[in-house]
Amino acid sequence: MKSIAEVTSTEAVQAMAHPMRLRILAALREPGSAAGVARELGEPRQKVNYHVKELERVGLAHRVGERRAGNLVESLYQATAATYVVSPRLAWVDQPRIEALAEQVALENLVAVGERLQQAAALLLDRAAFDGEKIASAAVEAEVRLADAAQRTAFLKEYMSAVGPILKKYGDSQGDPYRVVLAVHPDPKEKS
Repeated sequence: MKSIAEVTSTEAVQAMAHPMRLRILAALREPGSAAGVARELGEPRQKVNYHVKELERVGLAHRVGERRAGNLVESLYQATAATYVVSPRLAWVDQPRIEALAEQVALENLVAVGERLQQAAALLLDRAAFDGEKIASAAVEAEVRLADAAQRTAFLKEYMSAVGPILKKYGDSQGDPYRVVLAVHPDPKEKS
């Protein structure tokens, strides 16, 4: 099972939209049968089996083996990932968005950084929730006002000369790796 999977299929998103299927995926973090999951969730076995098959059909769960239960042979299933994140790109199928991402490299990079940040946060949340780990993290957000392209360039230059030595100092040192992100973008809620 992968730690995280990005959901990029509308069929998979639709499958996940059913609340029982989310509960089944949570139960299938460890391999289990439809009957075992049904007992755990307090739901009828046939109903759970139907939903497990739908999760398997869209690639969110897969068969990992079987076991004997009396005279029966039960199929064992497991979620394909411990956690799922839905890609925002799934909704961006229109040509203007596709072209904007292709034409504006900095904007494409901002979107990619956002996706990586979303995935990192989900993985860290899982470590806190399931492994009991205390996650040393921080988020710093600030607002600056930049009048034009020249001021944006000056800001980034100053920022890099201020932060560059710190990044160099701690980038070469021993210890646990941490990711540092700076994203500079217009406030999407305000039009200039």
